[in-house]
Amino acid sequence: MNKLTLKDVDIRGKRLLMRVDFNVPLDENQTITDDNRIMAALPSITYAMEQGAKLVLMSHLGRPKGKIVPELSLKPVAVHLGELLKKPVGFATDCIGEQVEAQVSALKNGSVILLENLRFHPGETANQDDFADSLARLGDLYANDAFGTAHRAHASTVGVAEKFPIRLCGFLMQKELRYLGAAVSNPARPYVAILGGAKIADKIPVIDNLVDRVDRLLIGGGMMFTFLKAQGREIGASLLDEESLPLVKDLLKRHEKKIILPDDCLVSDQFDFTTRQIGELKKVTVDEIPADWIGLDIGPDTVARFRSECVGVRTIIWNGPMGVFEVEETARGTFEIARLLADLTEEGCTTIVGGGDSASALKKAGLTTKVSHVSTGGGASLELLEGKILPGVAVLSDREKE
Repeated sequence: MNKLTLKDVDIRGKRLLMRVDFNVPLDENQTITDDNRIMAALPSITYAMEQGAKLVLMSHLGRPKGKIVPELSLKPVAVHLGELLKKPVGFATDCIGEQVEAQVSALKNGSVILLENLRFHPGETANQDDFADSLARLGDLYANDAFGTAHRAHASTVGVAEKFPIRLCGFLMQKELRYLGAAVSNPARPYVAILGGAKIADKIPVIDNLVDRVDRLLIGGGMMFTFLKAQGREIGASLLDEESLPLVKDLLKRHEKKIILPDDCLVSDQFDFTTRQIGELKKVTVDEIPADWIGLDIGPDTVARFRSECVGVRTIIWNGPMGVFEVEETARGTFEIARLLADLTEEGCTTIVGGGDSASALKKAGLTTKVSHVSTGGGASLELLEGKILPGVAVLSDREKE
C-alpha cells in the first residue's frame, strides 16, 4: 500500500494527468446535488496547482455506455470546481483528440482543465490500448486520486497508467489506502465490523474475509433477516436472499461465537419501498416477527447490545444502514450506529465508514466530521475488505523501502 505520492516528484511545469472521481449526482437542471467527491479531491488539486503543475483532470459521470449523452456532460462539474477553487477551470469538450491536445499544450503553470466524460468513448471501460495512448499524450506524469474507480481495470485507471514510467498516488487515494489497508492488514484491536444494507450477496465475500480478521461481526439491516432465517426463525415478509441461505448457514456454523445478530427489530404490517408509505409499526423480538409483517429496522435492545459489544474497541468498520433510514420512523437504528461511531472516535478508536448509504446516513445525522474516515468508494472499499487486489492501485508505483 506504500505508493509514490504527488509529494515525491517535482511536478512544476509538468502536465499532470490525474484521474479523479467526479461521478456526482445531478438533478434535472444539471445542478450538482452532492459535491462530496469533488470536495474530497480538492487537496490533491490545490497542491498540484500551488506547485505549478499543468493539471489535466479526467473522470467519468454516470453510465453513457460509450455514447455521447449531453445530460452526463462534466461541464457543470467544471463550473462548480471553479467556484470551489475561486479560480477559472478550463473545460475540454472531448477527452482525446488534436483539439484537446492543443488546449492542454496552452495550459500555464498552476492552471487546470477538466476533460469531458471518459465514458463517452467505449475505449474507456474496454481499456482499449489506442484510447489509452490518446489519453497518455495529454500528460508528462500520471496520478490517480479516484479510489472509487480503483477496482475497475479501465483505460484511465490501468491502461493509461501503464504508459508512464512513474504512476503517482493522489492524497485521497493515499488516505483511503492508509485507513482501509490498515483495517485489512494490521488493525488495532479489539477490531469490530458492523455490516448492514439489503444486498447480502454483495457482502458474503466481505463477511467471509472479515470474519477471520475481526474480533466481532455485528449484522443488521435487511441482510439480518437471511441470517435469522438461516437459524430457523420466522421472518414474515422481510427481505430474504434464498440463494445465499446455504452460505449464511455455513458462516453461522463456522463462526457462531463471532457473528452477533439483532435481539429485536421494528416491523410493519405493510411497507411500499417505492413510495415509502408505512403501515402500523411495532417493536418485537426476533422470535416474535408476525408471519405477514416486514422488518424495517433494528430495535432499541439491539442498539444497546451493539454498544456493549463495542466497549473498548480500537478499530471499527461500518458498511450498510441498519434499516430503511430514508423514512423517519425506521431511521433510528442507523442514526444510533452513526452516533456510536462518533462516540468511539472521541474515545480514540479508529472509525471507518464505507458505502454510499452509510455515508449518506452519517451526513444526514450531521456526523460526517466526527469519524476517522468516510470512504469515497463503495465497490472499491468492499473489494479491498474482501482482500482483493485493486487493479487501479496495483498499477501505481511503489515507494522504495528505506
